[in-house]
Amino acid sequence: MMRRKNPLLLTATIALTAALGLAGCSAGASSSGGDSGSDTPTTATIALTGPPTNLDFTTTAGSAIPQAMMSNVYEGLVQLNDAGEIVPSLATSWEISDDLKTYTFKLEEGVTFSNGAAFTAEDVKFSFDRVKSDWVSSLKAKMDVVESIEVISDTEVAVTLSAPSNSWLFSLATPVGAIFTPEGVADLANTPVGTGPYTVEKYTPNESIVLDTRDDYWGEAPGVEGVTLKYFADSTATTNALQTGDIDAIVNLQAPELVSAFEADDKFKVVDGTSSGEVSLSLNNQAAPFDDVRVRQAVLYALDKQAIIDTAWNGYGSAVATFATPTDPYYEDLNDVYPYDPAKAKALLKEAGQENLTVEYTVPTRPYAQAVSEIVVSQLKDVGITATIKSAEFPAVWIDEVFTKHDYQMTTVLAVEARDILTVFNDPNYYIGYDNSKIEPIAAKADAADEAGYIDGMKQVSRQIVDDAASGVLFLFPNIVVSKANLEGIPENAIIEALDLTDLRWD
Repeated sequence: MMRRKNPLLLTATIALTAALGLAGCSAGASSSGGDSGSDTPTTATIALTGPPTNLDFTTTAGSAIPQAMMSNVYEGLVQLNDAGEIVPSLATSWEISDDLKTYTFKLEEGVTFSNGAAFTAEDVKFSFDRVKSDWVSSLKAKMDVVESIEVISDTEVAVTLSAPSNSWLFSLATPVGAIFTPEGVADLANTPVGTGPYTVEKYTPNESIVLDTRDDYWGEAPGVEGVTLKYFADSTATTNALQTGDIDAIVNLQAPELVSAFEADDKFKVVDGTSSGEVSLSLNNQAAPFDDVRVRQAVLYALDKQAIIDTAWNGYGSAVATFATPTDPYYEDLNDVYPYDPAKAKALLKEAGQENLTVEYTVPTRPYAQAVSEIVVSQLKDVGITATIKSAEFPAVWIDEVFTKHDYQMTTVLAVEARDILTVFNDPNYYIGYDNSKIEPIAAKADAADEAGYIDGMKQVSRQIVDDAASGVLFLFPNIVVSKANLEGIPENAIIEALDLTDLRWD
């Protein structure tokens, strides 16, 4: 079953680039499993990690809310496909003015919100204006570049920017581009109202979200009557649930060592996709000893990334040099800049006067971080760096001490946001504390350039960040999906936060 939306033709005058389970019953379902045969389930239950604290991403940060809500309950004018390309959603097409500042969108007709209200250009203006007036999330800054919004007709709207911005159109594919109706924003934390193919039937904090498929959805509806997102904190419990039939699929399996058991069983299938998530080795650029570029470079030369991937994540994942990933239009393979070279690392440490160095390594209580920490410590020890692990409960303690107070020397975290290289490195007040004085003008020029200029400029930004050894990326997180063999439609890749379940169906 293909995506339901009408085939659309992009008419942009200048195309800008931008941007864990068992078959069985689910809440609200009467089916008993996903095995093929006459008793085909009508719903599905998908296991996830990290439950949202509420359903309102306009006031609450984190990826868990948009993972469940975007594409399923809320939609934007555009979205990203599985290859990371910007494609139409509620907009059928758009044109960009010669000065690259005005975007004129043509909108889908016959679209309604789940409360029955018709979707029009007025909703686009309401939603974009509301980002500036009501949003609390730091994401709201992505709309600062919007100067004015003109409703031309019910199906046409023009948005004028204060300056050309390649990143703005990409931002529309993220939560900041979600379209709301004025009659549907009274209780976003519990009762979201969108144009998407699902509605929230029941939300049980820290446990599950039950989504009902809309009978009146404007596009091609999902092939299930509903889906339950069930949250698990323990990987073993999750895989046990898949094997016993309590759930139907696991998205982003956090225990790669358990994959082989499913690969050997034809009742299941395993998909090894990619993501935009970088497992970082973040170095505090404003704290000794990592305020010395030679020490940062020494750490990068000391890391055998393939050994980390093989040991910590069972060979799943891939090596990248910085926060530009292969699905970004400006990606360039820079892994060779810091090949594994312990001798070079030792020489740099000697030059910096930091032989027999001792540092504190703050490790959040997340599976990926726990898995990589011991091998990172071992590899650093080989070049004379003694890293002492300090465990930090995640998210509360890690966010307070590392992210907010910047009270750390070295840490690891999984950064899942797409195209986040400028978020991380183009702000000296961000927790890494990178001096962005060199990249800031390059990034600004790139954002205002045409497509070729944008790609070239962002490549320059990436190279500068790598040359400065601003921080390390241990590996690009894989998106391992394990499901019953006859469950289809779970996205292979996790390019943005949204888990788009529009194409979910049983074969």
